[in-house]
Amino acid sequence: MNESLDDAGLVERFPYARIDHDSKHLYRGWLEKRLLINRCDDCHRFHHPPKPICPRCWCSSLTPTEVGGRGVIHLAMFLHQGPPAPGVDYAKAPHPVVAVELREQEGLRFTSTVVDCPLPEVRIGLAVELAWVDRFGAPFPVFRPAKSD
Repeated sequence: MNESLDDAGLVERFPYARIDHDSKHLYRGWLEKRLLINRCDDCHRFHHPPKPICPRCWCSSLTPTEVGGRGVIHLAMFLHQGPPAPGVDYAKAPHPVVAVELREQEGLRFTSTVVDCPLPEVRIGLAVELAWVDRFGAPFPVFRPAKSD
């Protein structure tokens, strides 16, 4: 993992994000284009967003663990306005925001957007895979329709 960057440098790389002790591993992973989700060392459940303890068993021993990034869209919404971001033009088309249920565990969801997919095809149940785009000069995880297994 990208440990050479100190915490202050990490905050500078992601000025739009709230980075704290619990979430810093998530963003360090992004710099290497790896999606790291905290996993409990006792009950082995993943949980996101990052918290200081496991919400299932209350263990404080957590390990940032890479997930494959494949899953299905669990929730989809289309924003017609919102904060400015590279590659987002609300005037041209709504911006898709999705919660993807990741394969690693039932109920494990990660929220982002979908790329390389016509808007009418962005729907609940669509199989997707992790991809990366550049946002504000740093890698940002997104999803695209999955290639067949």
